[in-house]
Amino acid sequence: MFDNTHAHITTWVIAVILFFVAVGLHNAGKNKGMKVVHMILRLFYLLIILTGSLLFWKHQGIAPALYGIKGLVGIWVIGMFEMVLVRMKKGKSTKVFWIQLLVALIIVILLGLRLPLGLNFLG
Repeated sequence: MFDNTHAHITTWVIAVILFFVAVGLHNAGKNKGMKVVHMILRLFYLLIILTGSLLFWKHQGIAPALYGIKGLVGIWVIGMFEMVLVRMKKGKSTKVFWIQLLVALIIVILLGLRLPLGLNFLG
């Protein structure tokens, strides 16, 4: 089942969509809708961690250090999703967390493409 990355990629793509839906609902003032989407997003955090962990344990012999770093950066991305949404809900500044989210997301995507299970078109 985990010879490829389809389940993992599907969960994080859905999570990114849910994150931006939650941000949009907050900006539109629909706090109840944002709360529901945020709870569904938290379920997807668990699914991302589960599918990523299964991929890690199955394929860690290929490049264990890089897969470990990718896993840690992936947790960083999830943390920044959560920090942005919670601080938005509280009305606090989110600028630093948006920057961290962007940096972490770029790193995790580049690592994912560079690793043996990725597309590896980066060289």
